[in-house]
Amino acid sequence: MAVAHLLLQHSAATGNAARNRVVPPAILLILQLLCGALGADGATSFRFTNACQHPVWVGALHGASSPPLARSGFYLAPSATSHLDAPSSGSWSGTFWARTGCAVDSATGRFSCATADCGTGDVACEGRGPAPPVSLVEVTLAAPGSGGQDFYDVSLVDGFNVPVRVAPSGGGDCRPAACPGDVNAMCPADLRVVAASGGVVACKSACNAYGSARYCCTGQYGTPAACGPTSYSQVFKSACPAAYSYAYDDASSTFTCSGASSYDVTFCPGS
Repeated sequence: MAVAHLLLQHSAATGNAARNRVVPPAILLILQLLCGALGADGATSFRFTNACQHPVWVGALHGASSPPLARSGFYLAPSATSHLDAPSSGSWSGTFWARTGCAVDSATGRFSCATADCGTGDVACEGRGPAPPVSLVEVTLAAPGSGGQDFYDVSLVDGFNVPVRVAPSGGGDCRPAACPGDVNAMCPADLRVVAASGGVVACKSACNAYGSARYCCTGQYGTPAACGPTSYSQVFKSACPAAYSYAYDDASSTFTCSGASSYDVTFCPGS
């Protein structure tokens, strides 16, 4: 910033004659690099890749005490990538997910999705979360420069719709969190969400399907000691050992990283 200020100050000091000169390309390049660095200083970037054979519509939701990102929903074609930046100051938390089977109703003009719809009638989710079942990427970022740890995970607590992986970059030896397996292929019959065409497009959690305290880890089951894995959650865990399969599945499912500059979120990482 000091270098950019001095360059601009020097340009002003040369008077009217300087206004008629062409600024040397090298000076322009330095200014561009400085401005770019200042704009990105401290910001963690999220890179989204659609490795699925079908399009997805990414949803983004910020935490209650975090500011929204530049976009809360966008289309991602097969093999395409897109980026979002977290704020460059303060901590930030939020979730990301993929919506599938989306279309605009020709009669009403309303946008909706077969899985993980956020219910706004638009591609943008505007502060609304997804309808389960949905595979969620959950991220809590430490404030830039604080030296704190980021926390991240893949959660199937609200069911499953597409495989997904989140992997940090630039933070040393930080492991990815992932659900690479196709839970839909092994989903129990009573948890399946079936499309009109007959294919399984999502798999409910037992909590979604039955709403009982035992499956939802609520009421008398609202502690880690009282709520353990069930035969249903073990289906999810067998397909995705590093993902949350129920609310208190912390030991093998929460990941941390210090100093990551970016996170790669890949849908259908095994495709």
